[in-house]
Amino acid sequence: MRKFTADKSAEGLRTDVFLTREFPKFTRSSLKQLFKRGLVKVNNIAVKSSRKVHFSDKVSVDDRLLISNPAPLKLPLIYEDKDVIIVNKPTGVLTHSKGALNSEATVASTMRPKIDPSLSGNRAGIVHRLDRGTSGVIILAKNQQSISYLQKQFSKRQVKKTYRAVVEGAPKPGHALIDAPIARNPKRPQTFTVKSGGKPAQTEYQVDRLLRKGNKKYSLLDIRPITGRTHQIRVHLKYIGHPIVGDSIYGQPGEALLHATSLELTLPSGQRKVFRAPAPPKFKKFIDDGEK
Repeated sequence: MRKFTADKSAEGLRTDVFLTREFPKFTRSSLKQLFKRGLVKVNNIAVKSSRKVHFSDKVSVDDRLLISNPAPLKLPLIYEDKDVIIVNKPTGVLTHSKGALNSEATVASTMRPKIDPSLSGNRAGIVHRLDRGTSGVIILAKNQQSISYLQKQFSKRQVKKTYRAVVEGAPKPGHALIDAPIARNPKRPQTFTVKSGGKPAQTEYQVDRLLRKGNKKYSLLDIRPITGRTHQIRVHLKYIGHPIVGDSIYGQPGEALLHATSLELTLPSGQRKVFRAPAPPKFKKFIDDGEK
């Protein structure tokens, strides 16, 4: 428990703004969970983040959530050397927390003990990310030199990424390049959409095979994103009328059948390598059932 007495300089500040002065490592958004859980009190009364602070107010904060570390996950290791770690991220696991408040175990928090202590923050070691609903191969860097080396490859599009997805319907043609700009959706700021004036985005797909379940048709696709926009594959497939099965944001509710199958890049050691990750059982089961 941390306790503070507001001085004259705090007069009129929102309580969440006041706390960012006392907890400089945390942003207002990351401290929201404390208010939602009633862990911030002013004069012994739980308050909202917008409550104004007054001179001599007694502010108490149950800070256990700020200093606790979530239990590490069991992540399938694909490769490790002195510079990098490559794992097969399971569906439902975050690449990193959305703020400094780590209330949920992530790839980043689990691998933190292997990362150079000089790299700080909730994204330490993260070079690129996979959405929560996307499984597959992901690489982390153990030190700043490796991060810079790998990020340069991503920015220059020297990294080859391939995915597999099961989508609704049967895309035509069976092989195509989707070239459509992507921007944040102003009506739903947490999502993205194809929009003129957005950032350039290109996704290549190839239909591997057609699947059936009852009267519904599905397709198994091999996908190669050329650019790396947030939610790119999911947005592009919805745009052409074939959303990913189980994509609760851009399609129907469920568990998204999108898997990062391989990652080809040059390691800091100078070796060019391809790393592959097997798809989760649910993915294989859906395909097997659809081929019966």
